[in-house]
Amino acid sequence: MAFRGVLRNVARRLQVRTYAADAPKGDEMALTFAAGNKVFYDKQVVKQVDVPSLSGAFGILPKHVPTLAVLRPGVVTVIENDGKTNKIFVSSGTVTVNDDSSVQVLAEEAHPLENLDRGAAQESLSKAQSELNSAANDKAKAEAAIAVEVAEEILKAASG
Repeated sequence: MAFRGVLRNVARRLQVRTYAADAPKGDEMALTFAAGNKVFYDKQVVKQVDVPSLSGAFGILPKHVPTLAVLRPGVVTVIENDGKTNKIFVSSGTVTVNDDSSVQVLAEEAHPLENLDRGAAQESLSKAQSELNSAANDKAKAEAAIAVEVAEEILKAASG
């Protein structure tokens, strides 16, 4: 019993969490952001990354708590060291924040917002909704529902 208490105390001391607000000045965060169609960042040092995840959108700064999350369709915003903001739509994927402040965003598909076509997004949404309404089985319904969600998010992103 005493051994367990000592072990718990040691474990608590080892589980010190630090947050971005506690990050010492000068810390850097290296971002790797890639999709099947393009590599957007390759270990480039950036100030901040905002990601849409299934558990909610969140921002990442240097010294963020190590995290693994699933991306939902939406916009990843990267604030570069010079202050430039880069917005990229992702369909799905994962984001990993490591102890060393490195971040990996791996997207199934990703496109800069300026490349999104609002008209094509509206067409895709209409087609996906039609497929959802006429789906004959659960698999077809699930695939169509995913297509509707992605098309809705593309339309939102393309609209501003």
